[in-house]
Amino acid sequence: MGKLLFKLPEAPVVPVKGKGFGYPVGRIFCVGRNYAAHAAEMGNEVDREAPFYFTKAAANAVLSDAVVPYPPGTEDFHYEMELAVALGSHVFRATTEAARASVFGYGCALDMTRRDLQIRERQKQRPWDLGKDLENGTVLAPLMPAPEWGGPSDQRIWLEVNGEIRQEATLSEMIWSVTDIIRHLSGYFHLRPGDLILTGTPAGVGAVQSGDKIHGGVDGLPAVGLELAAAE
Repeated sequence: MGKLLFKLPEAPVVPVKGKGFGYPVGRIFCVGRNYAAHAAEMGNEVDREAPFYFTKAAANAVLSDAVVPYPPGTEDFHYEMELAVALGSHVFRATTEAARASVFGYGCALDMTRRDLQIRERQKQRPWDLGKDLENGTVLAPLMPAPEWGGPSDQRIWLEVNGEIRQEATLSEMIWSVTDIIRHLSGYFHLRPGDLILTGTPAGVGAVQSGDKIHGGVDGLPAVGLELAAAE
């Protein structure tokens, strides 16, 4: 094969706390409605039969503390604070033990959402891509290797906007645990190193505007931050 016609945007490499290497992001899977209180605030019921997912392009992700413009096409741009799970080995049709062993580390993430577009498309039974898979729409904090963190169990997960708490819950409120999710998802995909899974957001989501500073965390993990600049 000859030279490439052009280069594609590169996915981010996420720093790993205390290590001299980074974690290259391949695919991003997101779990929907994994906290009952959040599902209720959005007017939805929780599907307790099985998790469900949407995906976000890795090339649209940015690292923590980025300053990005308010996105086009929306008047209702929301934050969603989430625990991210980074896989470190291949896994397919995983047992509970294999699912647990496949985790390289954990991190904090923001799943930014054009809520008005997501709701509009959902009401028409269309995919959520315009609402969810937007440029700069996933924000990733440095990862913590799994053996160096005591979770996930009942750690606090929280988010503040301009210093004011907006989301606050514990990871024990997740409907589907990390191992549940990996076991289920690996029944449909050959999961591999570089796959990130965002495990859902607790109640308290809301809109942000240009000039707002978002800061969130999970106890024991590096925090995640984002600043919104003016729209382009």
